[in-house]
Amino acid sequence: MPGWKRLAAAGLVALCTTTALPALAQNKVLKFVSWQKDERGAGDWWGSVIKEFEATHPGVKIEWTKVERGAFADTMTTLFAGGQPPDIVHLASFEFQKFADNGWLEPLDPYIKNAKLDLKGWAGQDTCSWNKETVCVMMLYFGYFMAYNEELLKKEGLEVPKNYAEFLTAARKLTKDVNGDGIVDQFGTGHETRGGGGQYMSEMMNYTLDAGARWTDESGKVTIDTPQMIEGLARWKTIVKENLTPRDLAAGEVRQLFADGKIAMKTDGPWLWPIIQKGKAKDQIKLTMAPFSPPVGGSSNVLGIASEISPENKKLAWDFIAIATSDKFQSTYATLGASPPPDPRADTSGASKDTPHFDLLVKATKAAADAKIDRIPKGLELQFNEFAKMVMEESQRMIIQDLDPKVVAATMQKKAEALQKQ
Repeated sequence: MPGWKRLAAAGLVALCTTTALPALAQNKVLKFVSWQKDERGAGDWWGSVIKEFEATHPGVKIEWTKVERGAFADTMTTLFAGGQPPDIVHLASFEFQKFADNGWLEPLDPYIKNAKLDLKGWAGQDTCSWNKETVCVMMLYFGYFMAYNEELLKKEGLEVPKNYAEFLTAARKLTKDVNGDGIVDQFGTGHETRGGGGQYMSEMMNYTLDAGARWTDESGKVTIDTPQMIEGLARWKTIVKENLTPRDLAAGEVRQLFADGKIAMKTDGPWLWPIIQKGKAKDQIKLTMAPFSPPVGGSSNVLGIASEISPENKKLAWDFIAIATSDKFQSTYATLGASPPPDPRADTSGASKDTPHFDLLVKATKAAADAKIDRIPKGLELQFNEFAKMVMEESQRMIIQDLDPKVVAATMQKKAEALQKQ
């Protein structure tokens, strides 16, 4: 772990160890660590859940701490390994498997049964099963749509792209030096090319999935060295190497550039909408189905309970989860988060009224779900972080060294197979 991450993690351990010690006689504190605290929409919703929990549990407070997404997995691992886990466990759906495999997550089946929580039809919930036990509750399953700047497309006489070929043509025409200083300042599309491997891989999947490629098959066998993946890698190489996307930017920076009118087309999930509403180009932006089929989609984040905390804290942590998964708060998730909630019973009529494109989000999510899309390849769940990092590094090498995608696919195949054998 890099030094700055160790320091951040150590500081958080110290914070979790010492917070509110003098006040324990009067107040109990539950620890909740998340990367979404400051996110528009999702952060507002979490805040509302915390407010409800504290109102219905006098004397119990939620200590809500933010850790940046890039350092999150390392920090959480340090907390659990050090015996200071958060009581309420928030993890990305592609990283909880290692925590479950270490025995760090409490089996939830008894809690679900006692609470009579109906998870039938709950989107993405199957992912939360580990060694035949439920260890978490899925909080979001999503499908990508495409947002586009209608004014920029009209200036170039372009129709909204319906497939990859049209998308590539439009992206090339929309990437330009607007002010004549010799530097590209308007981009056809936008992808994160700096940050964690998981997000980088998700960006690539716009092109690999549309080319018919999958990282593994349904039995978990690695299927990277295929003509379909070679084509998908070639498409990604074209987009990045031709600078049709700005380079070396994190996801938040790319989304803000799009919201401000510096990027013409962006495929993304429902969390993009609240950012668009704060952008300079919000009145120019329209939404439609992604020009890629199937769209990127899958499970996003989960809630669980740390196994090594007191029975009392486990019960309180479950009460928090019960609030978050209630029909009432799943309904407000749709409005505050502008996202389809996993709860099939949630009332989304308010969201459809407040978010004009809500039906599009549902359609995109269904398209991804019907195609069984997820960012977590079967057979590589425990090795996901290492796998995603490998995919990112080999893809970056392909672009920087101008390597043949055929060679890159073969290299990825061998390295992925080696990871499975570890």
